[in-house]
Amino acid sequence: MPAHRKELHISGPNLWYLVGLITTDGCLAKDGRHIDITSADKQFLAKIIISMGLVNKIGIKNKGNVNQAYRIQIANKNLYEFLLSVGLLPNKSLKLKKLSIPEEFFNDFLRGIIDGDGCLRRWIHPSNNHEQWSLRIFSGSKVFIKWLESRIEDLTGCKGRIHSDFGPHRIHQLYTLKYGKLAAAGILKNCYYKGAFGLERKSKIAHNCCIAPRGWSKSKTIVN
Repeated sequence: MPAHRKELHISGPNLWYLVGLITTDGCLAKDGRHIDITSADKQFLAKIIISMGLVNKIGIKNKGNVNQAYRIQIANKNLYEFLLSVGLLPNKSLKLKKLSIPEEFFNDFLRGIIDGDGCLRRWIHPSNNHEQWSLRIFSGSKVFIKWLESRIEDLTGCKGRIHSDFGPHRIHQLYTLKYGKLAAAGILKNCYYKGAFGLERKSKIAHNCCIAPRGWSKSKTIVN
């Protein structure tokens, strides 16, 4: 008789946000059951546990080191097999390819990606003193980052550019998908909508980007 499988009852936007977060800050163990989510923000993990209806405890990774972080480990075969079905896999960092994400929940998935491996930056342009913004998403997989760029442009009309870095201290190539000010605001306003679950720190930064003075109304990075 097969063992009873526990149902987590995570669905809709929360489920697809979690898929995005696991794609970046998560790890599928090789045992076919355990999913690990890591963050430097302990309160964020506590928020995930409460909002997703989990009963997990928060553990510590690299305790006492400068890179100390926190993690929750979910043991659930149903969730594990669901993640495999959308395209995730163990040791995914360099092998990740395109994922099966419903168009209806792509913005929630993308918000999870940005909260995990995204960077929002603000600065003042030195020559015109205008406020500038950029959105960057990082990945070790060229196939995945190209797929993500294509899906974002198809669904939002926002164009990005992929840069690669293979510095002297890097073992593997790092790919960066970068968006300028107007494109970043166009993406973020759809991802960080009112009431959306996410990392509070990035939600606030995303809001500030969306309400920042634009200075101009047209850009080659926005497709009508």
